[in-house]
Amino acid sequence: MKDKINVAVIGCGCIATSAHIPAYMKSDRAEIKYFCDIIPEKADAAVAKNGCGKAVYDYHEILDDPELDAVSVCTHNDMHSVIAIDFMKHGKDVLCEKPAARILSEALEMEKVSYDTGRILSIGVCNRYSNAVNHIKKYIEEGKLGEVYHVYASFRAHRSIPGLGGDFTKHAASGGGALIDWGVHYIDLIMYCLGDPKVLTASGEAFCKLGRDMKNYVYTSMWSEDTSDKENGVYDVDDSVVGIVRTDGAVVSFHGAWAQNIGVSETYIDFMGDKGGIRLAYGGGFTYYTARDGMLIESKPEFRMNNIHETEVLDFVECVCRGERNRNDIKYAVGTSKIMQAIYDSSAAHKEITL
Repeated sequence: MKDKINVAVIGCGCIATSAHIPAYMKSDRAEIKYFCDIIPEKADAAVAKNGCGKAVYDYHEILDDPELDAVSVCTHNDMHSVIAIDFMKHGKDVLCEKPAARILSEALEMEKVSYDTGRILSIGVCNRYSNAVNHIKKYIEEGKLGEVYHVYASFRAHRSIPGLGGDFTKHAASGGGALIDWGVHYIDLIMYCLGDPKVLTASGEAFCKLGRDMKNYVYTSMWSEDTSDKENGVYDVDDSVVGIVRTDGAVVSFHGAWAQNIGVSETYIDFMGDKGGIRLAYGGGFTYYTARDGMLIESKPEFRMNNIHETEVLDFVECVCRGERNRNDIKYAVGTSKIMQAIYDSSAAHKEITL
């Protein structure tokens, strides 16, 4: 049992500066020893802003530091498996941002190394730490929904392609678009609430439509716009996707879109059971529906919402101190990777895939 750990943040871009770094800075059991980025200015800025740590520009320089206990991998998807595996092989525990990897084979290798080395590898699917999500999970486990036979997810926005032309929209770097960037959260959340049922088959179609003409793409705002390259960049990923997944329990279906010619954002998940149902407003609260005593009942529980990124990082710190795996363990992320890989494979082959 360790009282305090030293950590490094690898990649000092948006998710690191908005989520990982602030959470570590709030922990009295973690100290950031290194800020690492291949763009020196980003690492330097992180040191200056937070008043601690050392800026490094090549993570290989710190692999053998015996005082380093754990790292957050906040790079783009193509480096997740490479960096996480390197640090685990050098005796460090890892919190890696979602998705675990671009493709299933990379995620499987990460899982193998994690269990071969005995190092903790948590994947940043932060909804597992949401108070709302955990209340829903408890409702399902207590039987308030009865048999949950169908779950539907909508993660659709009007024009929200991130970093157009940059790594977000380059298949070689990201492994996919709307499904692997947004869908990973929804699929993982659903599987978590359902108790991670066995997946049987998956079928889907992924579309690359609205972002192809990058120079004429119209939008009002863009996540990670500083990485965009509309003049000379690449757009070869899905901006929308539909899918159906059959498990040995509920059937899961979804419709997702970074961009669509419908000017309404719809981000919710419906859990449908034979005794009750729940609609979760993604990132918010939920409404419970049932029938009782000859009446239709609708209730909207009120509870404290939490900062899920902060809760996730702080739990990772505690788990590293105790040497224990947590609810974001790589084995669960591999299950989500299998589903996403099957959806992409189904889309390419235009047929259902058996897992």
